[in-house]
Amino acid sequence: MVQTARDIMTSGPECIGQAQTLAEAARRMRDLDVGVLPICGADGALVGLVTDRDIVVRCVADGGDPTVTTAGELAEGGPVTIGADDPVEDVLATMGEYQVRRLPVMDDGRLVGIISEADIARHTAGSEVGETVEAVTND
Repeated sequence: MVQTARDIMTSGPECIGQAQTLAEAARRMRDLDVGVLPICGADGALVGLVTDRDIVVRCVADGGDPTVTTAGELAEGGPVTIGADDPVEDVLATMGEYQVRRLPVMDDGRLVGIISEADIARHTAGSEVGETVEAVTND
């Protein structure tokens, strides 16, 4: 049986709004025990991702104030996504090609989940995990 992105994703991701601050994002990450939040526009459309590392490196370390810097300010370009019914092999290839550690999963234009390296580790063979980690961390 072919596994799809839907089979291995973590479903029900909570978005942070573009206008919400990075301090709010950090609190939500803490409360949800996650390291990434999707950034969604007022219409609910996915516009990017913000990670705990983004908050530290792209805001705090640069002298920014996370109580006034918004999540939308860190959203650059369109996020790399995968379809919910795409095979896991496509997930692995996409993560490797774009060197991303987390991949939003879309179904009919709606965000339905996120796949992380941990999801890959839980649901795929060991060799695939190693290849994916190597691909996304290879500069």
